[in-house]
Amino acid sequence: MKLIDLARPLENTTYADPPGLHPTITYLDHRQTADQILGFFPGVSKDDLPGGEGWAVEQVQLSTHNGTHLDAPYHYHSTMDGGKRAITIDEVPLDWCIGRGVKLDFRALPDGHVVTAEEVAAEFDRIGHELAPGDIVLVNTAAGAAYGTPEYVATGCGIGHEATCWMTERGMRVCGTDAWSWDAPFIHTAKRVADTGDASLIWEGHRAGMVRGYCHMEKLANLDALPAKGFEVQCFPVKIKGASAGWCRPVAILRE
Repeated sequence: MKLIDLARPLENTTYADPPGLHPTITYLDHRQTADQILGFFPGVSKDDLPGGEGWAVEQVQLSTHNGTHLDAPYHYHSTMDGGKRAITIDEVPLDWCIGRGVKLDFRALPDGHVVTAEEVAAEFDRIGHELAPGDIVLVNTAAGAAYGTPEYVATGCGIGHEATCWMTERGMRVCGTDAWSWDAPFIHTAKRVADTGDASLIWEGHRAGMVRGYCHMEKLANLDALPAKGFEVQCFPVKIKGASAGWCRPVAILRE
């Protein structure tokens, strides 16, 4: 059995999110926290601790959408499945988060391209896979190779409304991308909206959850190391009550 880590780390970087939305991690080492541990044990001195050390601990300020995470339908809109209340991340069924994996390779598509249902169907035909209920679809875009650079957020294609609905109609409940967003980067969408005046283009892939509830992961890693099919994905999110997303450590499992 081979395991492939599909997660990006939470880290102090301004490149993984748009300006102002990045996480902040404060690291406290063993010497900085010695007084913390002594506060629990009156009469004990620093000299009594091994090497005079306390514990290592980190203080983190972030959103549920920093790092690799799983979005719940509630993130996209207050409703799903044609008008029902959208479920939050703590309500996502666990069986949605484990299933047969399949990878669509859209790395050659230009930045900002919105993938259509026809293009998705053609890619499934190319790799010889028939999408079935419970499959977890991972989308490899050009953004994966740009992670860690200032260009990351604006790089890669996005999955459009009709393409997302095409997959959820066939039973897909969880999918994911190595890009910052399931949709095309906002900088490209903003130009299309300005040119056409069509506000329905905004976040169109996400809004497909209003038709049929589904979850997607964003900021995946190592998709280039995956075959097109023949693996399993497990991607259980952190259970945050009433939240729109939860951080996760997705793993691809290849059984030999």
